[in-house]
Amino acid sequence: MRAVICTEPGKLERVERPWPEPAAGMVAVDVKVVGICGTDFHIYNGVHPFLEYPRVMGHELSGVVAEGARSEALTPGTPVVINPYFSCGTCIACHKGKPNCCARLKVLGVHIDGGMCERIMVPEENLYPANGLSLRDAAMIEFLSIGAHAVRRSQLVPGDRVLVVGAGPIGVGTALFGRLAGGQVTVMDVSRTRLAQVADSFGFGETIAAGETALAEIDRLTDGDRFDVVLDATGTAKAMETSFDFAASGGTLVLVGVLKADITFNDPEFHRKELTLRATRNATKEDFETVMAAVAAGHVPMDALNTHSERLDALPEAMPAWLAAGKPPLKAIVTV
Repeated sequence: MRAVICTEPGKLERVERPWPEPAAGMVAVDVKVVGICGTDFHIYNGVHPFLEYPRVMGHELSGVVAEGARSEALTPGTPVVINPYFSCGTCIACHKGKPNCCARLKVLGVHIDGGMCERIMVPEENLYPANGLSLRDAAMIEFLSIGAHAVRRSQLVPGDRVLVVGAGPIGVGTALFGRLAGGQVTVMDVSRTRLAQVADSFGFGETIAAGETALAEIDRLTDGDRFDVVLDATGTAKAMETSFDFAASGGTLVLVGVLKADITFNDPEFHRKELTLRATRNATKEDFETVMAAVAAGHVPMDALNTHSERLDALPEAMPAWLAAGKPPLKAIVTV
């Protein structure tokens, strides 16, 4: 079967691989659409903290159940959303109902080979019928679920002032679901172009340019109180450390992005505010269902999210070109 593999940082190759063999509890899925994520760019650039090369990338996936696939509930040809987080089911996190942070978690396209290929094997419990969603939209459910999970972790309540730091795809998804949860959402980014995009395409009228004047602007917007909830989706150490300053006394900071580094914060100020600090990782079936329902109801501007499209065979040329242009896609969709 056809596949695209990242053999080393900065190098993608088109290859032929064997078709996957049937396995107990696994369902064969013909991959139809792959969303390109910041994680894929990190893998390509060699900065992902949890990865070994070579790797078939791709974890934002939709497909159809393959002909002859073994499944108790899904018939061949059924369009599916693929949950790429393979949990063990037996560790302490799984027993607590948190398979998204399973102690032995394997993520498609990161710890194991992913979906930039024609067919993959997926545990049946990780397949959710698309229920009328287009295959393109079904492939975008996973990245939006990360934002929905981060918002759920924040425990924001309607009316909370919410700051999302970072206007990349995960940040935009987080902002969208923060707004759907009733938050008064402001978006911050270093790129004024990105801020204009979230204002024009997604209706986030209150934006803040990151930098030396950001804190003064935050105090102006919030009468000096700052934000009840801050969700940092940057994945950069300096931004994550600065985000502690943006939270109100008694507020909550959720670190959505992950990076290969340590971060520090001022302990006396952290205690003075009695801040709540939360990590967030991946998403659960509950989050996937929340997003699928929101998309089906027309609450998520999917056309605006999908800024680039390409074919799998052209990806080895397209990905470096996107990065060389200095403006990575908000969400690129690749058809297989």
